[in-house]
Amino acid sequence: MSLIKSISGIRGTIGGAPGDGLSPLDIVKFTAAYATFIAANTTRENRTIVVGRDARLSGKMVNDIVVGTLTAMGFDVINIGPASTPTTEIAVVAEKACGGIILTASHNPKQWNALKLLNEDGEFLNDAQGKEVLRIAEEEAYKFAEVDDLGHEYTNNTYNLRHIEQVLALDLVDTEAIRKANFTVAVDAVNSVGGVVIPQLLRALGVKNIIELNCEPNGKFAHTPEPIPQNLTQISSLMADGRADVGFVVDPDVDRLAIVMENGEMFVEEYTLVSIADYVLAHTPGSTVSNLSSSRALRDVTHRHGCEYSAAAVGEVNVTTKMKETGAIIGGEGNGGVIYPAAHYGRDALVGVALFLSLLAKSGKKVSELKKTYPAYEIAKNKMELTPEIDVDAILAAVKDKFAGEQITDIDGVKIDFEDSWVHLRKSNTEPIIRIYSEAATMAEADALAQRIKDIIAEMI
Repeated sequence: MSLIKSISGIRGTIGGAPGDGLSPLDIVKFTAAYATFIAANTTRENRTIVVGRDARLSGKMVNDIVVGTLTAMGFDVINIGPASTPTTEIAVVAEKACGGIILTASHNPKQWNALKLLNEDGEFLNDAQGKEVLRIAEEEAYKFAEVDDLGHEYTNNTYNLRHIEQVLALDLVDTEAIRKANFTVAVDAVNSVGGVVIPQLLRALGVKNIIELNCEPNGKFAHTPEPIPQNLTQISSLMADGRADVGFVVDPDVDRLAIVMENGEMFVEEYTLVSIADYVLAHTPGSTVSNLSSSRALRDVTHRHGCEYSAAAVGEVNVTTKMKETGAIIGGEGNGGVIYPAAHYGRDALVGVALFLSLLAKSGKKVSELKKTYPAYEIAKNKMELTPEIDVDAILAAVKDKFAGEQITDIDGVKIDFEDSWVHLRKSNTEPIIRIYSEAATMAEADALAQRIKDIIAEMI
């Protein structure tokens, strides 16, 4: 069993002893700690928190405990029911709430669930705020409300529709062009909440021909839910005969978007953000941001439009912080996470679907033809296991010194930029490993670069 406590939330497997997984006692402890933090830090005059959840099997159980704990802490709860992460973020702002909790383990398998914690702006807590919640939980520095001060639960099931309406209202979403294109679209929503909201969005965009795969929100994930190529063989096989113009795959909480080309091949999730940014920049020039482990293709496309690109540390909150600092018009992460501030500051697959279909309709190209217009890179994702006694920080510092003559970024591990490639080394916060991401023109070159770094580290230790 596993329980992982981090600034981005509390994630664990269901079952087992308290502290061993995400048990009911752990859910109460961390929810109460979050409520205590919110009460001390919100600028809102109300005491309201929004709760949404994905469709995984433990969702109702976890939801009941979280709602009960929040009302026991004296907060009113707006329960929006099964909803995506971006929908919950939007609801926090619309309700002028003090914060929000999303009950989802994102791309993790069915035995996992998590509490993802939002501030009053509908955005994830930052590093310092997350650590404060963990401190309160560790010290059990919270008190429950007296009987006359208990909160109440209110149900609001309108937010899927409100989210769709907000997407349709975006200036760059061209529903008329999409309708005229008469696309056939395949959707794989891994039997979670995307199975409801993505087909609803497509119909609202004017798409009449929809092939639904795994769109029953019963939490029985039809495949490993992370939307990466090795998990998407079903939709790939379905599309291999040209049955659909494009395929969309979302993870259980619908904040990541993977695209499948009309021939059944992967568009590659790194290029979700690249393509959508290209479309946005062509109409509204501005700066862009992605994290250090994302493809260089976004930088290249941004420069092609005469605009500025910036890199942020890995993590959605770090990307959104950098986007605000630079006034970026679009940003995100290479895992298929598109952040479009015109909608809100959060990864949003609904926004991604609507903008990509607008791009596709206006381009007059097939998805595979569109892909060829972008810089071609391949990313290799490796890791190196170490023994617990090894000082990982010292290893990273030594690697940085060895490549001092290259362009180095050390805001999050060590990234080394070469003329035609890069490698990014980050230590894990939960196990003695170094994650090694590398990018080059071909996968063979990317793997070779990663192996070169592994060999250097092996010599050091």
